Amino acid sequence: MAETSLDGGDRAPVVMGGEPGSYARGVLTERHPALISRVRDAHPYTPAQRGRLDLLLEEITSGTVQPLRAEAHDRGAWASWGMDEHAGVPWTGLPFLWAESYFYRRLLGAVGYFAPGPWQGVDPFEPSKSAELHSSDADEEMQALDTVARLPSEERDRALLLSSLWGNRADLGFALSERGGSPGGSGADAGGAAGEGLVADESGRLWELLGDAERVCFVADNAARELLPDLALIDLLLASRRVGSVVLHVKPHPYFVSDATMADVLAALRRLRGAGGEAAACGGRLREAMRDGALTVRAHPFSCAPLAYSAMPEDLAADFAASSLTVVKGDLNYRRLVGDRWWDPATPFAEAVGGFPSPVAALRTVKSDTVTGLDPVVAAELEAGGIGWRTSGRCAVVQVAG
Repeated sequence: MAETSLDGGDRAPVVMGGEPGSYARGVLTERHPALISRVRDAHPYTPAQRGRLDLLLEEITSGTVQPLRAEAHDRGAWASWGMDEHAGVPWTGLPFLWAESYFYRRLLGAVGYFAPGPWQGVDPFEPSKSAELHSSDADEEMQALDTVARLPSEERDRALLLSSLWGNRADLGFALSERGGSPGGSGADAGGAAGEGLVADESGRLWELLGDAERVCFVADNAARELLPDLALIDLLLASRRVGSVVLHVKPHPYFVSDATMADVLAALRRLRGAGGEAAACGGRLREAMRDGALTVRAHPFSCAPLAYSAMPEDLAADFAASSLTVVKGDLNYRRLVGDRWWDPATPFAEAVGGFPSPVAALRTVKSDTVTGLDPVVAAELEAGGIGWRTSGRCAVVQVAG
């Protein structure tokens, strides 16, 4: 079956939000209502803010999609991204990626994130991010950097890459889902039981590309405990002089519960510098790299768009094209990279990615239905156990195209 969607072309079917019993429907009908309650209880919101949250809850559970108000600063952008087309449709009747993205935009609007006033710019997810960043698990993972620093170079490199990869389990939104189980820290390497471990590993090709990269774009996913190992990996690339410079892409505003913003980068750097040992040295080096321009942070508006990267604007495409390699972290970015579609999991990763402006690598813990690039034998073994492996967070991939 083929289907045409916003990112163009006749390709695999788009993941929709309404299939009974599906992961997507569970997110829209269970996780999102739970998240509204969690955000409502996390802050001393005013009656007006709580009222708007209650209206949003009613809309997503029993109503239809409502457009942004005419005065919304980003109404034009969302109109170009399909808002008017989707208005009046039940939330479960929409493409899953679009519905998820629009939900978070509406949630921010309900709590006054964009409106002038005392709540403008206040991250509704900050309490959860801060608790995770200052947890004992984060302490242990930063202390482990002392041991990692003493490893032979190949073992050190592998350890930091896997730490960044499996750090993607530390996803606060994922923790809300009973399907996902509890987030963990670093995970097992390949070789576990069916439905577990590193099920696609092209890290050899990744290190080849990193070996002579003048400039690397690193597209971050989550804050807190995932961002810490991401920063440690970036520090390795810069300190070892494998790459000349790194451009770190984060979100321009809070998104998907735990997605990293500039404020989260600064919080993570403070946490590293205050931890002592190798973590503090790492944080200090990264701070200096930002000061001298070797590490640049960017936050493009398209990072919060409900579309695949194939629809990215020209300026963002030019930024990626100027890099020797783009490293894309996490589940959401993976969905946007290949299109949130029901690919046959044996579909080559490069085929699903299409014409990305630079060579691109994905570091992803699998937590949603879109999967590509698996060996046909591995894909068949996983599929024989049912599709639960796609959403458990127990599988991961390192994949490269270009």
